[in-house]
Amino acid sequence: MSLELLAVRVMVDQIAIEDESGEEAPKGSRRANPMDVHVGSRVRLRRMLLGMSQEKLGEHLGLTFQQVQKYEKGVNRIGASRLFDLAKVLGVPVQFFYDEAPSGAQSAGAATPGFAEQPDESYVVDFLGTREGLELNKAFARISDPKVRRSIVDLVRALAGEES
Repeated sequence: MSLELLAVRVMVDQIAIEDESGEEAPKGSRRANPMDVHVGSRVRLRRMLLGMSQEKLGEHLGLTFQQVQKYEKGVNRIGASRLFDLAKVLGVPVQFFYDEAPSGAQSAGAATPGFAEQPDESYVVDFLGTREGLELNKAFARISDPKVRRSIVDLVRALAGEES
């Protein structure tokens, strides 16, 4: 599973608004649609990868940071023209926001085939959803020398008290 996919899964899990009882939400409730949550999480992922604040993204789009926040959480649905504008500002094709999307019939909390997390990997997914995780991942990816990368992995394992 790619690191980007893991980061997206974490964000979707953190953002998803779900009723623990599994009952459908009453009409007119503020429950987020799974696709809106996914698209919003992709907006958040790309914004964070660019090191852009919600406020700065809002300025580019003529929105408040609160509106950007609602889009990222999936509470407010992003219209077609706004999605097009987001794609331009974030430097990605519109399709980026739908990559790795859940099938339409699944709820936000349902497991997507092929995306089931192994219990021992959940800490990795949680870490990649943090700012530090994204920053570390971006910086590590820029290191081109395989020996240096290996040394960094060994260093981190030693600091964590883990054997190689």
